[in-house]
Amino acid sequence: MATVTSAPGKTPVPAPPAPPALTGRSRLVLFVLCAAQFIVALDFSVLNVALPVLGADLGLDRSALQWAVTAFALPSGGFLLLFGRIGDLYGRKRLFLGGLGLFAAASVLATVAWDPASFLAGRALQGVGAAAIVPTGMSLLTTSFPEGPLRDRALGISGTLMSLGFTIGMVLGGVMTDTLGWRSTMGLLAVFTLIVLPLAPGLLTESRTPDRPKLDVPGAVTVTGGLLALIYALTTAAERGFGGTDVLVALTGGLLLLAAFVVVESRHPAPLVSLPMLRRRTVAFGNLGGLVTFSMMSTIVFVLTLYLQSTLGLSAFATGVVFGIQGVFSVLAGTLTPKVVGRIGARRTLVVSLAGQAVLTAALLGIGERSGAVVATVAVTLASMFHLGAIISYGLTVTSGVRDEEQGLATGLVTTTQQVGLTVGIPMLGVLATTGGDLYEGVRTVVALDAAIVLGAAVLVALGLRRAR
Repeated sequence: MATVTSAPGKTPVPAPPAPPALTGRSRLVLFVLCAAQFIVALDFSVLNVALPVLGADLGLDRSALQWAVTAFALPSGGFLLLFGRIGDLYGRKRLFLGGLGLFAAASVLATVAWDPASFLAGRALQGVGAAAIVPTGMSLLTTSFPEGPLRDRALGISGTLMSLGFTIGMVLGGVMTDTLGWRSTMGLLAVFTLIVLPLAPGLLTESRTPDRPKLDVPGAVTVTGGLLALIYALTTAAERGFGGTDVLVALTGGLLLLAAFVVVESRHPAPLVSLPMLRRRTVAFGNLGGLVTFSMMSTIVFVLTLYLQSTLGLSAFATGVVFGIQGVFSVLAGTLTPKVVGRIGARRTLVVSLAGQAVLTAALLGIGERSGAVVATVAVTLASMFHLGAIISYGLTVTSGVRDEEQGLATGLVTTTQQVGLTVGIPMLGVLATTGGDLYEGVRTVVALDAAIVLGAAVLVALGLRRAR
């Protein structure tokens, strides 16, 4: 054993043990779990730059294009907590494999879709599969690697690959749409999933929680139904106004279901969401920051895709390059943010990041009707760097000061906020760009509202966290 001698004449001190290394099998386990998360992240972005081409091919008009994204995001966020709890009860490996199988089949359906209904059905089923893959995959990762350096390394690799998945998806989406057509983007997801799926059964070990908490089905039903109803109401209202009967019914029903969810959670012995935890300022305002940063950045990506292609006439490939540059600098921001957090703390980093995202989003108002690709590239790249800072710091803010036995609930809220944020932004604001007569002015309206919302959130988070213990 190596030794370290601190001074002449003193007893040698044993050197600290070397950190444990990944074995060949553990590397394969890590590959399977990280690859699955990478595929889901890829699905969030690979179709974005293909939307105008896809719409023209399938007959989806501009006002319906957001459903190509929303049809996936709604179930992937709405069923996340329920599937995570089902995995705890009945086996995470079993549900993980089922999610991969469903995701592969749904990707095939989306690839061969013959009309808007079949395509959107495929996207929705992809979302259901993703809702099973994400929570069970993360649980399997933490149970497969012991707490300490190995788990930290595994989680770091997983997080990096998820960020790269979104970035690579934007670039691949542009290249593949220009060369092979938009259907190849969905086919790519099917191929990737079918590579991972056969490896998983022999490598993964089944795990479930030992205390077997009672399944909170009423909570899952009410929160999922409420979210679906509200998204439908907001999307339809953006197209036809709030006077329609279906809009009023969906809006009222959604609010009632969410109110029922709060009542259910307050009485259930093992709730999907712990209401006492939500009363903590770090949890409540941290998740508010996360919700806003995800929803508003996803909206910007959506409307800029339409602006770059439909207004400026850029190809899908050129649009992918714009967002590829954005992704590269976002990964850079991901490596710098922990250093910033170490200097000023997670809470201040969250506030600064939200404010920076707001200012750089407002800079997009400098885009023109005939030119603006350079302004758009620079502004969205810098805004995304602050966005990455907000993502990392809001997760640290939410989980700081939480007891070990409550970390699962806290991290579950962080993941759910991410999925819901990706779900609600485009229906709430993105449709304002697609339903008016002038796309350029619609994009400017969305940019202005987006920046104002993020700045407002920065102020609220700053005030809320100032009094947090």
